[in-house]
Amino acid sequence: MPGPYAYSGSTIGSRPMSTEATPTQEGQAAGSALHGGRLVAQRLKVHGVSKLFTLSGGHLFSIYDGCREEGIDIVDVRHEQAAAFAAEGWAKATREPGVCALTAGPGVTNGLSAMGSALQNSSPMLVLGGRAPSFRWGQGSLQEIDHVPFTAPLTKLSRTAATTAEIPGLIDEAMHAVLEPPTGPAFLDFPLDQVFMEADAGEREPAAELDPVGMPAAEGAAIERAAELLRGASRPVVMAGTGLYWAHGERALLRLCEELDVPVFLNGLARGAVPADHPTFYSRARGKALKEADVALVVGVPMDFRLGFGGSFGDETEIVVVGSAPPGRGHPRPVAAELYGGVPATLDALREAAADRPDRSAWLSDLRATESDKRAAERDELTDDRAPLHPLRVYHELGQVLDRDAIVIGDGGDFVSYAGRVIDSYEPGCWMDPGPFGCLGAGPGYALAAKLARPDKQVCLLLGDGAFGFSGMEFDTLVRHGVPVVAVMGNNGIWGLEKHPMEYLYGYSVAAELQAGCRYDKVVEALGGHGELVERPDELRPALDRAFAAGRPALVNVMTDPTVAYPRKSNLA
Repeated sequence: MPGPYAYSGSTIGSRPMSTEATPTQEGQAAGSALHGGRLVAQRLKVHGVSKLFTLSGGHLFSIYDGCREEGIDIVDVRHEQAAAFAAEGWAKATREPGVCALTAGPGVTNGLSAMGSALQNSSPMLVLGGRAPSFRWGQGSLQEIDHVPFTAPLTKLSRTAATTAEIPGLIDEAMHAVLEPPTGPAFLDFPLDQVFMEADAGEREPAAELDPVGMPAAEGAAIERAAELLRGASRPVVMAGTGLYWAHGERALLRLCEELDVPVFLNGLARGAVPADHPTFYSRARGKALKEADVALVVGVPMDFRLGFGGSFGDETEIVVVGSAPPGRGHPRPVAAELYGGVPATLDALREAAADRPDRSAWLSDLRATESDKRAAERDELTDDRAPLHPLRVYHELGQVLDRDAIVIGDGGDFVSYAGRVIDSYEPGCWMDPGPFGCLGAGPGYALAAKLARPDKQVCLLLGDGAFGFSGMEFDTLVRHGVPVVAVMGNNGIWGLEKHPMEYLYGYSVAAELQAGCRYDKVVEALGGHGELVERPDELRPALDRAFAAGRPALVNVMTDPTVAYPRKSNLA
């Protein structure tokens, strides 16, 4: 056997156990033997898992059998990357752990990008891996490789089952790891012999789940220091991100911003935590607000490249960091206070302690004027009549079709960058993008999971033509499972975020051309979906209406202008 078996980034303690019997235990005598796959499924079910995303693999047959017996739906895809991204998408849509199963060797390696994405997004996700049999280890079994050394850097916990009997405990430990702040992915793999052999099911009860809303507030002295800064601030600002969403902190944030008159800016999964039409929400004035703020509450978002490694704030801005747990890396600039604990309780305590505040109406009015001016400057592009279309014209028309609670998923470069600027969100969990790992191809998996989790909502996938190449065959998955996602493609025939900057730097570009005018809509039609081609602005709205009314997976293939370059600063370093 390869050793060691355990690579863990966190120490997992014991948890209080429930005394209630679970449905899977009713009628099951103590001491009855079950095969390892059934033990896996049984423990998943008592943790509330209802979907297993996978691609068929022989190492996983016993897990499939267990899921079938336990009533867990098996949702199969066309590439393991999509299965893993679907597990992350389930977590993003529900704030509950998503689970996927990947067969040994290439099945697991195909899921590594999604594990890296989940780690950087703090997405609670459990990846189950098949593994060559332990009794033949080192003799050259099919797809034999030790996964744990390369899954460990991408997860909070990576383990291999040494015996069938320890499987239930490993599932419990992994589920605790993915939910313990900071949330994130875990990986378990099961040797073929161990998962097919039987062991005593015992009488294990489900563990009590962690409750992010019930976590205690940060330490009192840190709250008082932050409140002192906030009480004296005439130009405060909130910058909130994905950590706020995982911590269920949206209501507490809204109370703080309303009562203290603090403008709020959102990125990542925090989009929608404050509705886009709320008086305290701003987006276009972010550059001015962060630079001119005297105090900034940075809630659940790292100061990474998206915040200029801290440079997006003014040199004199006092920064207060709020999060569920200390970050894994140091801050790139000094901070005035750090508040780690239950985010809702911390924000409520800070709001109460900073209630005696100065008049901030002038600050809010100044930012609102900037916000209004920048929105007005976009009007010409939003109504641009060029053909091929300007990306902003696409989003102007799409905005008139989307419901207020529609889930919008971005998978692309320049096309999705425009979406991030102008698509509004009104509820938490209604915007998904790959996050700081920036992995293309995540979209179809996210969309599959989001629509399965929220079948009554519109799910709209925004695709670049480049991103389609990573996982376009997942439209077959959507068709087979009857999942009516509507995708809107910005098809400019280039890798836009690479072509334009390279031509600016060097006067030429390489490896930046795609097939111009490619009929990806015909590909989707061939897979059984609904396809639309849009070449002129007047064709777009009717095509969108037909796609959303089709009742099956659809792709609206919009030809967009390849000369349009998304305006951005360099953010690679």
